[in-house]
Amino acid sequence: MFKLNKKSIALASIATIATIFTGCIGDATPKEEKTVAHKADISGGVNYPIVGDHTGPYKVNPQIIGLKINNGRTPTPNELKAWNVDIMPDGTGLPEGEGSVEEGEAIYEEKCQVCHGDFGSGGGGYPALAKGNAYELHKTLTNQRNLPDKDGPVRVFGSYWPQASTLWWYIRDAMPHTKSKTLSNDEVYALVAYILNLNEMEIDGEEVDDEYVLNREKFLKIKMPNRDGFEPKIDGPNGLENVRKYYANPHNYGAKKVNPSERCMTDCQRKTAKVVHIQNGGISEFNPPLSVKRDLPKQENDPAYKVTFDAQKAYKENCTMCHGAVAPAAGDKDAWAPILAKGRDKVYANGLSGTDRGMPARGGSSLSDKEFKSVVDYMLTFK
Repeated sequence: MFKLNKKSIALASIATIATIFTGCIGDATPKEEKTVAHKADISGGVNYPIVGDHTGPYKVNPQIIGLKINNGRTPTPNELKAWNVDIMPDGTGLPEGEGSVEEGEAIYEEKCQVCHGDFGSGGGGYPALAKGNAYELHKTLTNQRNLPDKDGPVRVFGSYWPQASTLWWYIRDAMPHTKSKTLSNDEVYALVAYILNLNEMEIDGEEVDDEYVLNREKFLKIKMPNRDGFEPKIDGPNGLENVRKYYANPHNYGAKKVNPSERCMTDCQRKTAKVVHIQNGGISEFNPPLSVKRDLPKQENDPAYKVTFDAQKAYKENCTMCHGAVAPAAGDKDAWAPILAKGRDKVYANGLSGTDRGMPARGGSSLSDKEFKSVVDYMLTFK
């Protein structure tokens, strides 16, 4: 996988568009209205011949004919090497290093817990990293929510992800959220070890306990419970060919072509799917009740409008993990004094956008601007 910057993508897009226009525009010099066989406009997957200076009812620009476009060059081996930074399941790209579960826990509490919660439990819109024993939770992936009391599948790193290399790569390149690419290789190994520990996993028959030290050699022995849970098989040297063969057979994904041996663009699939109408899974008491009303929300200037937002409750649900521990707590006048010295608007702005000191945008919540400011006002209410 390659990482390309936005500028390169934009230049490539411009070159591609210009190239398309070069092949789509007719010559304006002929005086006779005749079809130019070697020039055509592509629209909606259909070729339309250019007649004079028109393609169908549309005009073409004759000045674009013969325009030269610099389509770039073949990248050098060193350029390809610099872009090719992914971590593959077979260990390609995985650097040397080591880190312990104990070290990973300390790093997690300092840099990750604010978003991903205690022991990787998740919260505030950020995903959970663990919910118990990965091997037991893997069995839930076939659960169906077809009864009111039926638990659905649990999809977290340990139970659902097919390869651990994705976790290592993602942490290195994208975490922590506000300071990506600041972790050393040893710190990444330590964090991965801690997350494996939270998921109660084993490596080569050995439990990843509190004393476990993870390195490259041990990492390559990780076998994820759901490593065979996805189709088609994309890993390995035959990955691309596996994908082609898989999708060449419509039966693999519930389809059935009218003429399997022929190419087809429209009305290609037989109606083989059985229509099953949703019966609400036996649920009749919905909260709020099911409704087809499409009324717009009441506005503030409407006498019927009522403010139902509870700032104190929102604070407890979204903010106390940090503001009840290391960050200034609600109502703590002394702790807030140096921050308020910059002005309340600055406090709003920092909270809404997030900071590089561990404050996620909106505290990692889905609160609206108005609701978030109400929570800030509650926190800045001093006795």
